[in-house]
Amino acid sequence: MSYVAKDKDFDASAPAAKAHKIRITLTSRNVKNLEKFSNDLINRAKDKDLRVKGPVRLPTKVLRITTRKSPCGEGSKTWDRYEMKIHKRLIDLTASSDIVKQITSISLEPGVDVEVTIAA
Repeated sequence: MSYVAKDKDFDASAPAAKAHKIRITLTSRNVKNLEKFSNDLINRAKDKDLRVKGPVRLPTKVLRITTRKSPCGEGSKTWDRYEMKIHKRLIDLTASSDIVKQITSISLEPGVDVEVTIAA
């Protein structure tokens, strides 16, 4: 026979906050700022006892542009090569939307873009 303790403070008529699946996408060109922000975000979520998955490191996108050094096309054929690396992290949370607002209220690192997607 099992014994189930009844919580005296529990009110069945009060609606519970619905937990949503939330995906936070972080994008930046600077890896240090991106890692610092993602660690701060995860630490805040763990302080609130939320289920956290991540950060999932997505492949780095490398944007390359190759141009001629000479403006007129004359002279030796020398080229300049420029590239920009874009780093991306995914963090999945299960929480109510009110708690997510509290977690994401931390100050943004410069150059970090945050995109929050809420699923049912």
